[in-house]
Amino acid sequence: MAASECQRVRLWRWRRNPLRRRCDVIEAWVVLCGWLFALSGAVFGGLAAADAVVRSAEQQRAESHKVTAVLVKDAEDPGPARVTSDHLVWSTVRWTDPNGVVRTDDARVPPKTKAGGKVAVWTDHTGVLPKQPLSETEILLHSVAGGVLAGAGAAGVVLGSAWVVRLGMERRRLEQWAAEWERLDTPWGWKTG
Repeated sequence: MAASECQRVRLWRWRRNPLRRRCDVIEAWVVLCGWLFALSGAVFGGLAAADAVVRSAEQQRAESHKVTAVLVKDAEDPGPARVTSDHLVWSTVRWTDPNGVVRTDDARVPPKTKAGGKVAVWTDHTGVLPKQPLSETEILLHSVAGGVLAGAGAAGVVLGSAWVVRLGMERRRLEQWAAEWERLDTPWGWKTG
């Protein structure tokens, strides 16, 4: 048995023909606008998110500065079962902030550091110990990841909305076809199917 020799007609919703309905044209416009809005939303959303990440990281970097602190007590050895990915442990440190106030807080320091040893910690203008600011590479990585996720999310929302509109249009089209078949099917009082 030979395969069907039916040719596929491209862009049939845009061409004039007697079988094309108004809902077919509207559906074509919904699809086209959906893809255009998804593409532009992904680009602008991704760029805005990446810019927001960079601005936030730069602000954190501008508000933080490195100070030298003195260990108040010996830093413990975490042991092989409790080693963290950055190989640092929590210990109490003391430092003098830019206003001349002596402060004490817990900070991440290298293990086995003896009391009185000097370590570098990051502090802000209020004397709080924030996390170490991101490096240039980390800022780039976070901004790219944030931009890609925001762009994909924006495109997904737009394409999902277009898909829901198309489903509604398909349901309406099937209801219209059913009504037309009902009209054609019963002029003489019997049904064909």
